[in-house]
Amino acid sequence: MTVRFGLLGAGRIGKVHAKAISGDAQAELVAVADAFPEAALAISAQYGCAVRTIEDIEAAADIDAVVICTPTDTHADLIERFARAGKAIFCEKPIDLSLERVKACLAVVRETKATLMVGFNRRFDPHFQAVRAEIDAGTIGEVEMVTIVSRDPGLPPLDYLPRSGGIFRDMTIHDFDMARYLLGEEVETVSAQASVLVDPKVAEVGDFDSVSVMLRTASGKHCTISNSRRATYGYDQRIEVHGAEGSVLAENQRPISIEVANGRGYTRPPLHDFFMTRYTEAYAAEIAAFIAALSGKGAAAPSGEDGLAALALAEAALKSVAEGRAVAVSEILG
Repeated sequence: MTVRFGLLGAGRIGKVHAKAISGDAQAELVAVADAFPEAALAISAQYGCAVRTIEDIEAAADIDAVVICTPTDTHADLIERFARAGKAIFCEKPIDLSLERVKACLAVVRETKATLMVGFNRRFDPHFQAVRAEIDAGTIGEVEMVTIVSRDPGLPPLDYLPRSGGIFRDMTIHDFDMARYLLGEEVETVSAQASVLVDPKVAEVGDFDSVSVMLRTASGKHCTISNSRRATYGYDQRIEVHGAEGSVLAENQRPISIEVANGRGYTRPPLHDFFMTRYTEAYAAEIAAFIAALSGKGAAAPSGEDGLAALALAEAALKSVAEGRAVAVSEILG
């Protein structure tokens, strides 16, 4: 089975998904749509797909599924629109910045029986999957504590921050999903601290650039998340899971994995510079998983409900910072 794709959005993440789709033998990139014609034309020229409007892709008989890479405030509307059009949907996170809007959107997905997968790509990183495999195999015993370090090399453009929904909804949301993936239990309470340490202008737009979060499940398992918008040494992505019988660690990855030893000591090459190169394999694997789900080989996951759960943790973290206390997730979800 070959899944025929329409790509909505030809920006930075759209280019990543165009590459993943075009590199999969079970997929065909049929068309791309973007508000900026030159962006769509660039992908068309590189991968040989057509440039169409969103309306044309919606009505197209030669497109089975869409990948939504448009701005966040368009995601929920497009999910509903293509669910009603009978297309399968892969959507970049988050579905929306509003929990109520996400709930309404997921109601339409259920009503139309549409297939929806949300782009939490880190679940598909082979190193993180290997950590999960060791947990599932019982190698480290019952999970007790999870530590996630996720630090960007630098700030995004300041004009992006207000549109992003803030660091918890934009950046930490990936780590919230990873925490749920590794803990194996739902989070009950969230405690967060947030500061502006990188650039004072971040505070002027109502955001933070340095945050720490503690998540706790009902059984007492917990996860610590460390986020920063500044890592002078590269894209810092590490996880450790500690269990009753041991621990498992996924270290930082480098484009070249060597170590040089000489009279000056031990040196290794720099880390990846950002997510486009660090998670190349993960992006390809998540598209492959989406195609497999459409072929009847398992459910599409992460699901819309996973997207809702991660956003709820982001909202709880914001409330924790604002009120200086631990926040129960039930307060957020109602």
